[in-house]
Amino acid sequence: MVKPLRDAGEQLPLTPATFQVLMALVDGERHGYAIMRDVAEHGDGTVKLGPGTLYGTLKRLLDAGLVDEGMERPDPELGDERRRYYRLTKFGLTVVRAEARRLETLVRSARRRKLIGLEPA
Repeated sequence: MVKPLRDAGEQLPLTPATFQVLMALVDGERHGYAIMRDVAEHGDGTVKLGPGTLYGTLKRLLDAGLVDEGMERPDPELGDERRRYYRLTKFGLTVVRAEARRLETLVRSARRRKLIGLEPA
C-alpha cells in the first residue's frame, strides 16, 4: 500500500525549539547532548534548550515522523555511555526547509516595511 503524501505546511509554524532541534539534525545524526550543544552554539541565545524541552520535543518529532532514532552506540567524547541518536527523516527535512522559507518570507516583509535592516524604523 502506498502512503499518501504528507503536506509539510500542516506542521507549520514550528516552535523555536522545534525549529532549532531540526536544524541541528540537518548535518547528520546526533545524540541529545550534541543537539543541545548545537542549539546553544548556533541559536544565538534565542532558545534555551534544557533536557526536558529537548526530550519532549524529540518525542513529538518522533511521533510526527519528522525524526527517526538511530542506533545506540558509545560516544567517544563522553566515555562509554550508551546514547540515543536521532536523525531527520525525508519528511523532517521537507518540514524544516518549509519553515525556513516561511521565516525568510516574514523577514523580507519586515525589511520592506523598514522594521529591520540597515535603516531602522
